[in-house]
Amino acid sequence: MECKLCNSKTTLFYSIKYIDYYKCSACFAVLMDPNCYPSINNEKKRYLEHNNNVHDLGYQKFVDPIVKAVKKDFNNTATGLDFGCGTGPVITKLLRDKNYSITTYDPFFDNNLNALETNYNFIVCCEVIEHFHNPLQEFKRLKNLLKPQGRLYCMTDLFSENINFKNWYYKEDNTHVIFYHKNTFNWIQKNVGFSKVTMNNRLITFEI
Repeated sequence: MECKLCNSKTTLFYSIKYIDYYKCSACFAVLMDPNCYPSINNEKKRYLEHNNNVHDLGYQKFVDPIVKAVKKDFNNTATGLDFGCGTGPVITKLLRDKNYSITTYDPFFDNNLNALETNYNFIVCCEVIEHFHNPLQEFKRLKNLLKPQGRLYCMTDLFSENINFKNWYYKEDNTHVIFYHKNTFNWIQKNVGFSKVTMNNRLITFEI
């Protein structure tokens, strides 16, 4: 199969529970076979199982790296988009509490297409990019939604050669269909047209 991100050749990497994963020889992404993707209804059902209470202190702590990064890089005159905000847009809540103007969008729970018709100083994608069925298309869209000097903040678990994929908890969610290696993000930066990418543990920041 071809890589859903860079269209390069992939090889079978791992099979479990009738799900096949392939590894890209060029960008190093690990991808679920599209034939194994969950149905739209099952995908939405899985998202509804998430406990995304915006007032939950543990949830607020989880998203804190993105919130801190936005507050460090932009003052509250900047406009932002919470892309893939889910049922509990906690980043939106925390930034609005600091008087930031931030819009929400989620294809399942907040399908506000008007949000995709304007441009933003920053976009946050927390636990979103691993769900992308068409990652190249999505990253191009996100870049095009940013204003000059804009930034895209993503949070996800990175795949590396040190990970025991068989036991890796992150693959157990069958809505996670692509796993990114650090080389994958470097490929995105170069080929989608970002000027810079910074990886700080689970926080990945792309700059225009």
